[in-house]
Amino acid sequence: MGSSTIHTLRYRRLAAQLRTWREASGQSQRILALRLRKPPSYVHKCEVAERKVDPLEFADWIEACDVSPAAAIATIQQLRRRST
Repeated sequence: MGSSTIHTLRYRRLAAQLRTWREASGQSQRILALRLRKPPSYVHKCEVAERKVDPLEFADWIEACDVSPAAAIATIQQLRRRST
């Protein structure tokens, strides 16, 4: 069985950043889940890297957390540089 990118250090850092953005926006997992029209388990699984977030879901997440796309990409680039 091949190695899944969901378990890389880079992806775990992204998952942690999703949580950071949610917490910085003052939302619980339940509230964010409502805004995303997903179950609370979806938010939890994304934040602990049990579930991969696709680009459209990522865009919805940062919008729901009031993070600008430019700021989100800059943060992701920083995370990427730290993990190489």
